[in-house]
Amino acid sequence: MKALWDLRDQPEKKPRMPLSVSAIVDAAIAIADAEGIEAVSMQRVAADLGFTKMSLYRYVSNKSELLSIMIDTAVGEPPDLSKVPGGWRAKLQEFVRQLTEVWRQHPWLPAVTVGARVMGPREAGWTESAMAALAGTGLTGDERMAAAFLLVGHVRTTQSMITAGTQAWSGGSEMAELIRSRADLFPELSQALSGPTPALDDNARAFGLDRLLDGLATLIQERS
Repeated sequence: MKALWDLRDQPEKKPRMPLSVSAIVDAAIAIADAEGIEAVSMQRVAADLGFTKMSLYRYVSNKSELLSIMIDTAVGEPPDLSKVPGGWRAKLQEFVRQLTEVWRQHPWLPAVTVGARVMGPREAGWTESAMAALAGTGLTGDERMAAAFLLVGHVRTTQSMITAGTQAWSGGSEMAELIRSRADLFPELSQALSGPTPALDDNARAFGLDRLLDGLATLIQERS
């Protein structure tokens, strides 16, 4: 995993041939963005770059390392929440907004950023940014880390549902029409989907985020 943590800290030497870690990673990300992570293979990346598969192994040791660097490249630099006006709540709302946008641009990220693995410096920096937003609130380091994990988990859940095309509860969807046509079987759902409430196109992301932040606000108030 040396290449994963060396990418940002050390400038990459200009290769003697027109191939580099950055070129390999950029090609792999382009494939994943367009066709899904399943389409990414060492053979496919090499073919898109016009090289042999074995040529890639001079720069990345295996597909696992390639995926790790892809993730850390795709997430981008962590947000500087210190520039966001307002208190911790506004900062965390901006954190969620930016994370949502990154995962919208790279819809394969939620699925691959799970399980036991080594994170890169940029990805770890996102957690650092969220924790820093809660500095001075009276929450312990463990609590601030837990809050960051909850926020990421909330975005992951709602984004994964959107990516999978499961927005069944949008007021104008075919599913909503079916529910309303059988109000005798689904009285609560039918009433909710017939009322003036906005369509849950975000799979309740905004609602859930507000409840998470309300809970943090209560705990912070208790500590103060």
